[in-house]
Amino acid sequence: MTLFIKNANVLNGQGELQMSHVWVEDGIIKEIYAAETTADEILRQYGKGHEVTEIDGEGKLLAPGLIDMHVHLREPGFEHKETIATGTAAAAKGGYTTIACMPNTKPVTDKAEVVKLILDKAEEANGVKVLPYAAITYNELGRELTDFAELKAAGAIGFTDDGVGVQNAQMMKDAMKLAASLDMPVIAHCEDDSLVVGAAVTDGEFARKHGLKGIPNESEAIHVGRDILLAEATGVHYHVCHVSTEQSIRLIRMAKSIGINVTAEVCPHHLILSDEDIPGMDANWKMNPPLRSPRDVEACIAALEDGTLDMVVTDHAPHSAEEKAKGMELAPFGITGFETAFPLLYTKFVKTGRWSLELLVQRMTADPARVFRLDTGRLEQGAIADLTLIDLNEERIVDPDTFLSKGKNTPFTGWKLQGWPVLTIVDGQIVWSEKSTTTSA
Repeated sequence: MTLFIKNANVLNGQGELQMSHVWVEDGIIKEIYAAETTADEILRQYGKGHEVTEIDGEGKLLAPGLIDMHVHLREPGFEHKETIATGTAAAAKGGYTTIACMPNTKPVTDKAEVVKLILDKAEEANGVKVLPYAAITYNELGRELTDFAELKAAGAIGFTDDGVGVQNAQMMKDAMKLAASLDMPVIAHCEDDSLVVGAAVTDGEFARKHGLKGIPNESEAIHVGRDILLAEATGVHYHVCHVSTEQSIRLIRMAKSIGINVTAEVCPHHLILSDEDIPGMDANWKMNPPLRSPRDVEACIAALEDGTLDMVVTDHAPHSAEEKAKGMELAPFGITGFETAFPLLYTKFVKTGRWSLELLVQRMTADPARVFRLDTGRLEQGAIADLTLIDLNEERIVDPDTFLSKGKNTPFTGWKLQGWPVLTIVDGQIVWSEKSTTTSA
């Protein structure tokens, strides 16, 4: 397919929006033209002999396709929550072109055949690229390492027991040694189980008010500190999942300052909400890590700004309405994220002037691609044509009934946001469009 995207605003090398036309051929960005060259001129010169699909960007932002390196697609085993088909559809609607799915499925993604199943299902879906993680230990029980070499050969991109922390330090060190020998990353859910049993929210004012056991900050930071020392000893690329505490950030910043190969991620909800925002015992506000204090929120924001935290991920975690209806103490942890992430962050940080648009786009595209060595996340001549068109001016109210995800579990219902994706392209193919914005030339 040949695509011609005209009249779109592209971030140039100075971080400024520049009206441009983009020519895509065979899944590759062939040329980016300044708007001084008219679209008609380009079509006359290069369109001969091509069946061209023409897209009018109408001044909207054209950005690299968003990349989410921490998602839950639930399949196999939990298809009532989400499937690979519904999850990738929701991702495409959110502007995502590449997503990495966690292994806490049923069966756990701890064998080559499960990795293959996920890749086959993804190929049958809508075109969004799905990168599977494999488990560190069989059944994520922390007792026996999986066959890392076999899982890598099957297509796994890294190893994690996400959903639970690896409690045994020797087991984690052995995992890091093995991963390092294969030039593969270890991605860690950092949580000391002895400090969190029976807890549903952070150890703060909300927990005290409602008589709930709290999850203390140190439950996360203890594992971060332990694993940084193990990463230093083994030389592995160590990546910290969904950072939420000031203490964890201090440790990660220190590790980076002395050259340890550690990277880290943060979720939109940990940048926007604190436990003081929780309105009541509504389990749509229950996630793991939990919403922390305002001080932790500000620490996360500052750490993303200075690069201590490398990227934004959603930790998209769909659950059924029946499961979430069990209440704050009994419902499962997690909220959906694909379809609100960019507008939430754009409205909260770019519209208010705290961040540049360039910073937000970089943390959701180029930076995850850099950290995980992906050949995506760029909008330049010769790059893979993974692109998203975003209407920065359109204002909408978050309505879970419009989600393509099976999961409607979000704390952001009713929020008025700007910056909504309207078109998503993967390898030069349109995989989702809000409306018919294309014509044939």
